[in-house]
Amino acid sequence: MIDRRAMKYQDINAETIDRWVKEGWEWGRPIDHETYLKARDGEWQVFLTPTKAVPREWFGEIAGKDLLGLASGGGQQMPIFAAAGAKCTVLDISVSQTDTEKQVAEREGYDINIVRADMTEKLPFEDGSFDIVFNPVSNCYVRFVEPIWRECYRILKPGGRLLAAFDNSINFIVDDLGEKIINHLPFDPLADGKQMEQLKAGDEGVQFSHSLTENIGGQLKAGFTLAGLYEDTNNSGRLYELNIPCYVATLAVKNAQHQIS
Repeated sequence: MIDRRAMKYQDINAETIDRWVKEGWEWGRPIDHETYLKARDGEWQVFLTPTKAVPREWFGEIAGKDLLGLASGGGQQMPIFAAAGAKCTVLDISVSQTDTEKQVAEREGYDINIVRADMTEKLPFEDGSFDIVFNPVSNCYVRFVEPIWRECYRILKPGGRLLAAFDNSINFIVDDLGEKIINHLPFDPLADGKQMEQLKAGDEGVQFSHSLTENIGGQLKAGFTLAGLYEDTNNSGRLYELNIPCYVATLAVKNAQHQIS
């Protein structure tokens, strides 16, 4: 029996996501062969958030570009990018998510660099390695996000693009039905035992809220220029029915200037 009290929260999240994938988690189900073939013909879309497709113009010309899927395993986005001609790398902390990436790549016959790693640590890439970093909603599983933005800035080439998405904290303050405000912000289960118990009861891993100051402000502080933004909702539940935005997606571009200290 594993003593979860002795585990790092990152390891708890990796273990939790592995289990979710085996149970049929929607963000761990790979695309099928037909979807891959359509992407090869130029008919494709990808998602940073639950319901809205990313504008194609956010990518620019993708063919031949070095693209990192950051916390983007599961065989959903990376096969699309490979079919569109990008040179792909994926980094994910979940064994199940990286295994799925390997399986889809073998099925479709494309090359991909698959890295199992923790994005809370220094990313295992050289400065200026990528033209595009694609980071779907995932930093809700990370306590401190500003170091991630700095690492994204470091590994992007000048003029490189960061496409990222994150929770705007509304999901953290309401109950499961979306009817009552039950939590204060920030939501930090490492600092609040009641919040940790709440997550355990819902089998939700270890999650954290982050402010727009941490997310958008953190990107700007790292040196990025904000070039695009849209909001999105959950894909089900009362907040979805009321059309209340719960997520933000951003396009940020690495400047040629030095990052802000």
